[in-house]
Amino acid sequence: MCGIVGIFDTRGERAIDREVLRRMNESQHHRGPDEGDLYLEHGLGFGHRRLSVIDIATGQQPLFNADNTVGVVFNGEIYNYLELMDELGKLGHVFRTRSDTEVIVYAWQQWGEDCVHHFRGMFAFALWDRNKKTMFLGRDHVGVKPMFYSLLPDGHFVFGSELKSLMTFPALSRKLNPSAVEDYFAYGYIPEPKTIFHQAFKLSPGHTITLKVGDTSVHQKRFWDIPFQPVAAISEQDVERELVERLRESVKSQLKSEVPLGAFLSGGVDSSAVVAMMAEQDHEAVNTCSIAFNDPQYDESAFANQVAQRYKTTHYSETVDKDDYGLIDTLASLYDEPYADSSAIPTYRVCQLARKRVTVALSGDGGDENFAGYRRYRYAMGEQRVRSLLPMGLRKPVFGTLGKIYPKADWAPQMFRAKTTFEALSRDLVDGYFHGVSIMPDRVRKELFSAKFQTELQGYRAIQVMHDHAANSPTDDPLSMIQYLDFKTYLPGDILTKVDRASMAHSLEVRVPLLDHKFVEWVSGLPPSMKLKGSEGKYIFKKSLQPYLSDDILYRAKKGFSIPLADWFRGPLRAKVRESVLSPLLLDTGIFNENYLRHMVEQHESGLKDYSASLWSVLMFETFLRVSVGREYH
Repeated sequence: MCGIVGIFDTRGERAIDREVLRRMNESQHHRGPDEGDLYLEHGLGFGHRRLSVIDIATGQQPLFNADNTVGVVFNGEIYNYLELMDELGKLGHVFRTRSDTEVIVYAWQQWGEDCVHHFRGMFAFALWDRNKKTMFLGRDHVGVKPMFYSLLPDGHFVFGSELKSLMTFPALSRKLNPSAVEDYFAYGYIPEPKTIFHQAFKLSPGHTITLKVGDTSVHQKRFWDIPFQPVAAISEQDVERELVERLRESVKSQLKSEVPLGAFLSGGVDSSAVVAMMAEQDHEAVNTCSIAFNDPQYDESAFANQVAQRYKTTHYSETVDKDDYGLIDTLASLYDEPYADSSAIPTYRVCQLARKRVTVALSGDGGDENFAGYRRYRYAMGEQRVRSLLPMGLRKPVFGTLGKIYPKADWAPQMFRAKTTFEALSRDLVDGYFHGVSIMPDRVRKELFSAKFQTELQGYRAIQVMHDHAANSPTDDPLSMIQYLDFKTYLPGDILTKVDRASMAHSLEVRVPLLDHKFVEWVSGLPPSMKLKGSEGKYIFKKSLQPYLSDDILYRAKKGFSIPLADWFRGPLRAKVRESVLSPLLLDTGIFNENYLRHMVEQHESGLKDYSASLWSVLMFETFLRVSVGREYH
């Protein structure tokens, strides 16, 4: 696991500034504290920071082939590298190391751009072929590992594992992308391929980029997508059996390591399933890590302890204060762009704990997206059933009018909070789902933004992100469609981003067996009714795991890493929120309507409305400007 950077002159005319490359590389020192190196030749510079996990003795990067014509810098793990070494060896390629990095070099020589079809793992890499004068970049199937890039007007192409590495490049503009700002305040993160800066981008999951000397353009291609291809009809019992076999195999494939390895254990279904499969295959006790909270309302450590005892793991747990709000500035420095998932705080703490014991940790991320575990799937399907009873011509005027006149009752019991439901029912599936997941609905963002900024948006709305993905969806089944949308937006943009930055801040490698692309492909083809059955999400997953986990683990209500934002903003963070949300730095951007910002602060402080999610997103935006950008955003 590593951090990579690079500078490529697409014109092939200029030498690379070693000091600039060094600063880019050192900005990511935390991703690879074990070793670091630079490589320069005319028109090309590679940088690499290494966290040694596999082939510690000889896996240094950049790594070249035997005649030094093909070299690569690589972040991630190729889990099937031993099988590929054997296959490529039979084709005549001679390996000098036992590193998965070297597999990429010879896979390129053998298969060219099709090499990514042979990789099973999590990866972001950049490869230089001197003979072909070609730069080739790839990012793994679901986006576990990040890749940022920019093609600048002067023809320089720069890339890195984190946006901060690009921000050290002198020619990169700090000008904000207005549509990314709109996306952020809708989703709470900035979905691929945008970043907050108009000149910088994320390489989308399952995509490659090819560049050639003399061609000042980026040729991007998708090499994989979630198929949602129905599996052959088999009984529920057969599905349960095959599911466990496939999960066991995915976990096994990710246990290779020359350094201490363990797992996160929250006590939820997904992490507990991974631990159960690890315990079956490991002769030694599995190392497990979890955090407890000092408030019973947020604490789930008893369930983690139950799983740890059942599988006799070596379990490490630390108790943290639920009022752990001292990380706000730290988070901004980790994410490099606005990021509003407050569960980043406990995620940071559990990674901090895990790194004290292990260098590699397996996680349960991906279970909810694979098996429809989020409550919002249940709500969305309920709304879809109502939509199917009435034509759009009737739904839109009836529910649209009810949505406008019904009061927003955040204080009321769930059954009386009908405004959002009415608004969703007046829309189609995709619009309704977007409305349900938005941290700030359209009507709130319209109030939040200044008239000047709304003009800059030129009619752009964040829903376009989902419409673009829906247009490319391989499925029209309603449940599968919204799962597909989450795989394209929420999973890489929020969940995997959160875990990558939090783990790499502590030089911890995190692997995600539930997101092995072969496992994802098979699960996507299961009947939707096996994923969400009535009101039971993860139906077939839970049934499959009944021999391995108790009903207390499988069927209790999901909590997740909850943060008491509403209480913080009326209590210990009251002054900070007011200071940040109404700060000159924020108001000087010209993005916001000062009156509405003041309205949110005052209404929340008084207890009349709960604006905690909206205020947190504004707070994190201000923190991003202050910590990462300063006043250089114009």
